[in-house]
Amino acid sequence: MTSSGDLPLREEASNGVKMAGIITLLTDFGTEDSYVGAMKGIILSLHPGVTIVDISHNVPPQDVTSGSFVLSHAAPFFPKGTVHMAVVDPGVGGKRKPILIETEKYFFVGPDNGIFDMALQREKVKQIILLTNKKYFLGYVSPTFHGRDKFAPVSAYLSLGVDPSLFGKRTQSINKLEFKQPPIHNGKITGQIIHIDRFGNLITNIDEGLLRRVFKNKAFQTEVGHIIIKKLVPSYAYAKDGDVACLIGGCGLLEIAVKNKSASKALMITRGTPVEVSARDKTL
Repeated sequence: MTSSGDLPLREEASNGVKMAGIITLLTDFGTEDSYVGAMKGIILSLHPGVTIVDISHNVPPQDVTSGSFVLSHAAPFFPKGTVHMAVVDPGVGGKRKPILIETEKYFFVGPDNGIFDMALQREKVKQIILLTNKKYFLGYVSPTFHGRDKFAPVSAYLSLGVDPSLFGKRTQSINKLEFKQPPIHNGKITGQIIHIDRFGNLITNIDEGLLRRVFKNKAFQTEVGHIIIKKLVPSYAYAKDGDVACLIGGCGLLEIAVKNKSASKALMITRGTPVEVSARDKTL
């Protein structure tokens, strides 16, 4: 049983970096159990004045890709110096490594399983640290709860300004998700559904900038699961109940929605389904 007596000793900031005093949490733990509360307790025991922000604890269980997507579209809106802690960790206790990534703006703490891949596409990485210094872990480290016993105390120390190099040794590479830029062939973009939100909207990996570059002022149609969608609306409100339509969502990505219904259920589409966007004769 872990107790506050197992906490590592607090230290003063050693690197002189002005910190935001914010730690964000993203997990697949849900809120029914004690897991999130235990991590917050560790963090607040080490840094009582820190601000903890919950990005989400409802990532589908063990779904690293969804976790990476959700984190990537929340992280950029936080102040410089924020510590982003993400724990969607199906490999906990196995061979995957615990890591700390320092970018020009943020710190990312969690498992080396691709969870930070999408967020890092917007960041310039300064260094990657393997978390090996047990001084900054709890006295007892559970093989199944590194979120509490490793990542929470490390995140707390980072929020205090402790030099990242003290947590372990540098490494040059990390694991990444197998996502590539949507290819363009014969004027067609071939992407895929990379996320389904809680409303059932189908979010693709095709961004607005790519659509503008390929189609310019020409209209386009979207095909997913043998369904061709020609309607493009500026927002959900412009579709009629039950209509299938495309739009550019808040993440700047092409979405497929069914007004007032779950598009995923109505169209029987799952994540990973291919999406093809091609030009239409009618101009916009």
